Amino acid sequence: MSDTKNERTSELVVSQIEDSVATIMLNRPDKLNAMNVELLQSMLRALREAASNEVVRVVIITGSGRAFSAGGDLSEGDEAWGSLFSEDVLKLRELMEASELLVEMPKVTIAAINGPCAGGALALACAADLRYSATSAVFTTAFAKVGLTGDYGGTWTLPRVVGPAKARELYLLSERFDANEALRIGLVSQVLADEDLMPHTRSIAKQLATVPSGVISGIKNNLDDGLRLPLSQLLDREAERQVRAARAPERSRIDSNRHQK
Repeated sequence: MSDTKNERTSELVVSQIEDSVATIMLNRPDKLNAMNVELLQSMLRALREAASNEVVRVVIITGSGRAFSAGGDLSEGDEAWGSLFSEDVLKLRELMEASELLVEMPKVTIAAINGPCAGGALALACAADLRYSATSAVFTTAFAKVGLTGDYGGTWTLPRVVGPAKARELYLLSERFDANEALRIGLVSQVLADEDLMPHTRSIAKQLATVPSGVISGIKNNLDDGLRLPLSQLLDREAERQVRAARAPERSRIDSNRHQK
């Protein structure tokens, strides 16, 4: 595994690769990382690069300062968003590829939620494979209270994370809830002190980066298929992937290392 450290910085997103772990940080701390069009474009580019980089095995998404992201920056007004919220659906849809990448890339994706997490940012967090929260985090779907219906796939991911009934409640009422409630409903896996969030997340990421990439993609595909296929078809897919993993060269190295210990 590579120990090299590579950092790319734009004004709105900081992307760093170290030990096969890519960390993508939203970087508008003075605005609680509220997402304007330029930030969304930068984030999508960073996720595309991480997804296509063969060195990267784990992707962490987080926010700078004291927030994950306060959601879409509606304070910039309709003029700033231009056609994104008017006639051109395709522009918004392209930006929403970020959620697809988090779900579908054959790498582990982790959201480290270090503060307020609202609207599209909550949808992005739900698209990650794993979510860890700081004690200071607060959550809301937000959309209903600002006269919007939702984007970034939250209506697809949130029901799969917390269940359909709870997801409907969270979307329709748009109430705020804290990190302990997020843990109770299964939205996050663990709540940590603010100063422990990133060290813990990076530790998990480094551990997962040692797992063969084919195993990670196979597990993710199995879990996705389990939500949409009949059992018989899922068993067919599981058998195919299990045999492929067992025959992979990386599997032979794992067996060899285990026997040497």
